[in-house]
Amino acid sequence: MLLDITSAIDKLEDLIAEGKKVPLTQSVVVNEQKVYEIVDQIRANYPDELKHARWIVKEKEELLKQAEDEAAKIVSEAKEQAEQLAQDAEIVKLAESKAQKILDEAKAEERKIRLSAEDYADELLANVEAGLGKLLTAVQRNRDRLQGKSSESRVR
Repeated sequence: MLLDITSAIDKLEDLIAEGKKVPLTQSVVVNEQKVYEIVDQIRANYPDELKHARWIVKEKEELLKQAEDEAAKIVSEAKEQAEQLAQDAEIVKLAESKAQKILDEAKAEERKIRLSAEDYADELLANVEAGLGKLLTAVQRNRDRLQGKSSESRVR
């Protein structure tokens, strides 16, 4: 089709080139009937060529629209993923912060319990020590008495 139009235009140019020149002017005399035949041939082929060109333009526009839609979809999905990652990162930060707080509280509680247990053990040991001290004093007194009685009974 395009070749038909191109060849018709070439024929038109040849017809003009072969035409008789009018002296002292830039004008050329051509066969009117041949010019109309070539113009009719161009018109006959032109609508098909125009339809084909319009179809190509329409296809191009549809492809561009699809590409733009796909690009918009990809950008939208990327934004959603970025937002999700940001939220996930924030959740992780909060979880880590809460975990650290729990660990700190557990360490503080462990220290409190350990110190309390040490104080309790020290108090028990102090009571045992006091009791043993009293017992030791009583034992010592009793020994002293026994020794005092034993010495008195030996002296008599």
